[in-house]
Amino acid sequence: MNIQKILNGFLSVSVLLLVTGISGCYKDNEEFLYPGSNQVIDCASTPAKFTADVFPIITAKCAISGCHDATASGGMIFQSFSQISAAKDRINARAIVEKSMPATGILLTTEIAMIKCWIDGGALNN
Repeated sequence: MNIQKILNGFLSVSVLLLVTGISGCYKDNEEFLYPGSNQVIDCASTPAKFTADVFPIITAKCAISGCHDATASGGMIFQSFSQISAAKDRINARAIVEKSMPATGILLTTEIAMIKCWIDGGALNN
């Protein structure tokens, strides 16, 4: 078998894989990377409160050394209701929609639901 036939065969298989989409990377699958992320969040059954639900998540995962603590290495400080509430749109974009924050790793599905429902419920100080 000559090298030209091998290369033509390889090229044919490669083109077939590209055309059929088999070449897609598993990293393109949001559900694979973030299990439960495609589930619809029902805020009627997730009554999130700032003090009991959201503040502990932000304190443990975001307002940590090198990020959103008093040093504001992350650009914003998240140590009080007013600071967190003022940044609710940015928190929604980065932690809920993009899932690019916190830098230490994605939030759990339940944590995402709590923060989303708190924001969707008006981001109250409750």
